[in-house]
Amino acid sequence: MGFYYLYVILAYLLVMTVYNIYRSRQVKSQDEFMLAGRSLSLTKMVFTLVCTWIGSGTFIAGAEYASYAGWSAVWQPAGAFLGIGIIYFVAAKIRTFGQYTVGDILEARYGRFARLFGAIALIIAFTTIVAYQFRAGGYILNVVTDGYISLEVGQTITACFVILFVTIGGMVAVAHTDLPNGIIIVSACLLAVPFVVSFAGGWGHAHEILGPTKFQVFASDFGKYPALKGFAYFLSTLLLLMGVQSMYQKFYAARSPKEAKQAVAIWIVGTIVVETIVIAIAVYASVYSTEHQLGWDGRALVLNAARYMVPGPVGVLLLGAACAVVLSTGMNYLLSSSSNVIRDIYQGMINPNADPTKMVALQKVFIVVMGFCAFLMIFVPTYMKSQISILQYAYFAYTMYGVSVTPALFAALTWKRATWQGGVASIVGGALATVFFEFVLPWMAPGIMEGAQGAGGAVFGADPWGIPSIYPSAIISIGLLVIVSLLTPAPKPEVLERLFGKSEAAA
Repeated sequence: MGFYYLYVILAYLLVMTVYNIYRSRQVKSQDEFMLAGRSLSLTKMVFTLVCTWIGSGTFIAGAEYASYAGWSAVWQPAGAFLGIGIIYFVAAKIRTFGQYTVGDILEARYGRFARLFGAIALIIAFTTIVAYQFRAGGYILNVVTDGYISLEVGQTITACFVILFVTIGGMVAVAHTDLPNGIIIVSACLLAVPFVVSFAGGWGHAHEILGPTKFQVFASDFGKYPALKGFAYFLSTLLLLMGVQSMYQKFYAARSPKEAKQAVAIWIVGTIVVETIVIAIAVYASVYSTEHQLGWDGRALVLNAARYMVPGPVGVLLLGAACAVVLSTGMNYLLSSSSNVIRDIYQGMINPNADPTKMVALQKVFIVVMGFCAFLMIFVPTYMKSQISILQYAYFAYTMYGVSVTPALFAALTWKRATWQGGVASIVGGALATVFFEFVLPWMAPGIMEGAQGAGGAVFGADPWGIPSIYPSAIISIGLLVIVSLLTPAPKPEVLERLFGKSEAAA
């Protein structure tokens, strides 16, 4: 049966390859490659926003989180729900600004070095996100073939297709691939959830099998301080969403500011529906696995639900959705990070007068290079048999970007008193703090790491003294932004005009 699923997945990838080659023929300029010629309709905007956000962090990491935390796993996507609501009020302004990357906004408010430091933090975070999409793709192929395709081979196949699709057509390939992918994702989730719940014994049966801890507001078994851990995932997702460049690029690519804002209003509904349904599928797949002593891996709960708990056609659609989210998210973040290399570093710092007609070819080179770097980030730990958690990869990437870029970026759009000194201090301080609390401190003092005992004896959610790193990192980043800005001269009206308008900037 596993090979039947594999053939369907491979057929889908082949169709997408042919489709992207066909669409790529219209890509002739940097504007078309990065932003699809700023021509995305409302429908395409909605589905590409859904596909950009709904990735393996939902289908794999979200399921892993739900296996520990039960229904309180909803804290992780809930940050996105609020974040999209906030973004709604600035989407039109972002489209009106109409550039290419968030670095354009950072430079407009804070100068070239803010653009550079922001690009570096973004590249690190986004390359990490691409890496765990490769891992998730390999994991999906490994599970659906019952181990016939190894993780190493599966990761390689996934990486090749993601890199190929982005290299072929850039944003044109991304947005037009996201349209069918988004339809598959939403349809699969809506069709699958009633079958999974029914197969697991109904809504009330879950409490009997899993026990009360899986139904707590803050699950007691996934961190030393459950409320702090729950809010940490909420905050990391919120901060990423509010400043994530992949979304800003979609706003830049919209046909008009009005459609950009309308797309956000619909996007929040789609995100709430899909994220909540995926957690429900994971929880009820866990019920079935526990009751029948199947020992399903938490990461594979949605995948196994697709194989064993729903009718065949729905299962194929749900597995197709899992592949679609990996493919779409990997493409979006690889294109986005390569745009930073070209726009913020090469054109912004090295060759400002670069010929735009040659930038498409150069960006394709960087897509391949950065895709290979992302592949190495996940392949080397796999080869060395290191324990890999997509959830932990996601948490680091979200935290790195959320505390280093988002505060300064959002202040650039909403707080006229923010200065270039405060913006640079926030970006650099947030990035350094994240690296320190996530890597340096645990390496220097491993005894301070405290978490909860998970499945198989593994420690889940380990943090210094049990306090998630996003709290001190965010305090440092936001504190530097506010304090340094207030201690330095206010920006001049001409600096504010591009984002606030002449009359508002002078007020």
